[in-house]
This record gives sequence, C-alpha cells and structure tokens, in this order.
Amino acid sequence: MKDLITCIAKAIVDNPEVVVVTEIKGARSSVIELKVAKDDMGKIIGKQGRTAMAIRTILGAASTKMKKDLSWRF
Repeated sequence: MKDLITCIAKAIVDNPEVVVVTEIKGARSSVIELKVAKDDMGKIIGKQGRTAMAIRTILGAASTKMKKDLSWRF
C-alpha cells in the first residue's frame, strides 16, 4: 500500500523527491500518512478534492482485496 501511494503521489507532484509516505500498521487496519511539499498540496487534493477522492477509491479497492481497513491523512 505504501508503495502504491508513493508511486501515485510522485507521478502527480512537481517535487517528487519531497514525497514522504508513512504507514502505521495495526492488526486489522493501517493508517497511511502522505507528506508533500507545500506547493504540491493543491495538486494532491485536486479541484474540489477530486484527486484525493480518487486516491482514496484506489486505496479502498486495494485494501478490500487485502481484507484490511485503511485510512489516510495529509
């Protein structure tokens, strides 16, 4: 999951070297935290949050396949 988010975020932002993804694992759930450069926050969020919702949709599908609950935050 961490690699998936890293790949997606680095493809979207202008400063891919600043992208940091942290995963906090639990027994049945994980929290993924994404940090990008301040200038790239708008690109990750997208117009009206559409890019962020699309990333959440992809993560939701992947986590369902892995039978894990997943949440993420900026």
